[in-house]
Amino acid sequence: MTATGLRPSPPPAPLPPGDHAPAPALTPTLADVAAAAARIARHTVRTPLLPGPVTGAGGTRLLLKAEHLQHGGSFKTRGAANALLVLGADHVVTGSSGNHGIALALLARTLGVRLTVVLAAGAAPAKAAAIRALGADTVQVGGGVAEREDHARALADRTGAVLVPSSDHSLIVAGQGTVGLELLADAPTTDTVYVPTGGGGLLAGVCLAAADRPVRVVGVEPATTPRYARSLAAGGPVRLAPSATVADGLRGQRPGQVPYPIIRDRVDELIAVSDTEILAAADLLRRHGVGAEPSGAVALAGALRAGRRERAVAVVSGGNTPARLRSLHRLTPRNPNPQNPHHPNP
Repeated sequence: MTATGLRPSPPPAPLPPGDHAPAPALTPTLADVAAAAARIARHTVRTPLLPGPVTGAGGTRLLLKAEHLQHGGSFKTRGAANALLVLGADHVVTGSSGNHGIALALLARTLGVRLTVVLAAGAAPAKAAAIRALGADTVQVGGGVAEREDHARALADRTGAVLVPSSDHSLIVAGQGTVGLELLADAPTTDTVYVPTGGGGLLAGVCLAAADRPVRVVGVEPATTPRYARSLAAGGPVRLAPSATVADGLRGQRPGQVPYPIIRDRVDELIAVSDTEILAAADLLRRHGVGAEPSGAVALAGALRAGRRERAVAVVSGGNTPARLRSLHRLTPRNPNPQNPHHPNP
């Protein structure tokens, strides 16, 4: 499924016209990822590559991109920072399973932005509580991720707020792509990158970062929610019914309009892993001193399933375990510039 270049995507559904919101771009580019890296540097951590477990019969040891050590406990802070710094909105609405909402809440409190997070019925209560503890408002709706996103869009339209989706936005994808830029800079001879895949923002961003690199990009989806594998097999985006998985951050029902064509044109393989495999990978990470939540262990589960003899990196996308969530509100940063909460774009 690898292609030599990216084709322009259909335009994403229009965002509500916030006071400062630019018209959404078509497909973001590698240049957008590089610009995001410079823009978000003061708000994010350049996370390390850690030695991981042996994954192949030949004794191959992979590396772990430690996004569980990121501010807010997940890679989501990258895309959230890029979006908030560019959009300069006073009021933001989003739909989230938890980590995107936590990332936005941390940044919104720092930048003086009002935030409303729409949660689906199955959202983790501990993550919802952390979002509220960080000062954001939450709204819970029935149904799955699709209903959550529909409600968030309608709420933003009704209130005049700016909608910042968890993955389906060019600024979010570009911000998440900085994960790929860093790991390929730190491990330039990598053969394969394994990426957990829910809404697709992280996978699309890594695909952009790897656009001109001879590296395999493999997306790993929970077996109950293989929305990208099903869509690629069908030749276009399909919507799945709501489903359950221990990887609560990867329960998306349909591909995003922005990530889908990027993934379609660059991803090399999609792997599905069971909840049993995800929990086993999370336990293995704990034994290596890495406190990953189940969603954060999905990429490792995919690498273990593949069992290839290769130089590989698995993205540990999140570490918002119950223990971390209980203490998260104590880590909230102060607003560094209360007289001017919206930092100018670099």
